[in-house]
Amino acid sequence: MAPAPDLMPAYRSWLFAPGNHSRRVEKVFTLGADAVILDLEDSVPIAEKTRTRAAVAAAVATQHPGRTYVRINDFSTDWCAGDLAATIVPGLAGIVLPKVEDRAQAIAADWLMKHLERLQGLPLGGIELVPIIETGRGVAAARDIAASTTRVNRLCFGAGDYAKDMGMRWTRDEAAFQAARAEIVLASRLARIEPPIDTVWIEIPDMDGLTASAVRVRDMGFQGKLCIHPNQVAAVNTVFTPTDEEIAFAEKIVTAFAEAETSGAAAIQLDGRMIDYPIVDSAKRTLALIAAIRGG
Repeated sequence: MAPAPDLMPAYRSWLFAPGNHSRRVEKVFTLGADAVILDLEDSVPIAEKTRTRAAVAAAVATQHPGRTYVRINDFSTDWCAGDLAATIVPGLAGIVLPKVEDRAQAIAADWLMKHLERLQGLPLGGIELVPIIETGRGVAAARDIAASTTRVNRLCFGAGDYAKDMGMRWTRDEAAFQAARAEIVLASRLARIEPPIDTVWIEIPDMDGLTASAVRVRDMGFQGKLCIHPNQVAAVNTVFTPTDEEIAFAEKIVTAFAEAETSGAAAIQLDGRMIDYPIVDSAKRTLALIAAIRGG
């Protein structure tokens, strides 16, 4: 029996904070998100992008090492390389790179990040690269991007720019994004990286819609969701956390199956359900996830 896939520390909720708002940057680390993304891209006005870099780098160096990411500007802009040069500092967990459209962009970012790590005296390859897939070209190249470099541990999906690029309507049921999401999950699995992170939910007062969206992508194979408001964090964490009932049943499955194996059985019935190796692996994954959440 192959062991269930190992999970890294839980990354259910990823909360953005605009890098040019010092009070929001300071507060974002206290709001219960599994990861924080200090933003240099869409939430920062053009006139403030360059001067915001130093403040973001300072926050990275002083706040919660290991769970702090920076979203830089994309390859088509004048700020991408400068953003990287300013924010590759001790304490940074990763760079979130928007609008990645091909393998070459990820490889180029990896090369520059390695050079900057060397200048900072940091372990080479230690800072994660998180590509956001948010264009048609990006979705088409998702498999190549996922497998581009060992620095890529997970992908993100960005629905806003994807809808704009494809001329789609972002409806409450998000039906237009089904195929893109499925491809990103498959690309991640083929590359044997972690499950991806889903897009933001933009209708901030609509908590029921957020929950439905999170459940939808959780069941598709995503491990978490981007958040744009502090009120979204708890709801997202709840959806991506196994319930007490799920944990108890997973424990029951693992125990019962271990006993069955000792007597030569590899398929059993438990509470009316057929249990075999794939079901046991899923149960072990549930237990690994709750252990990561409780230990994180």
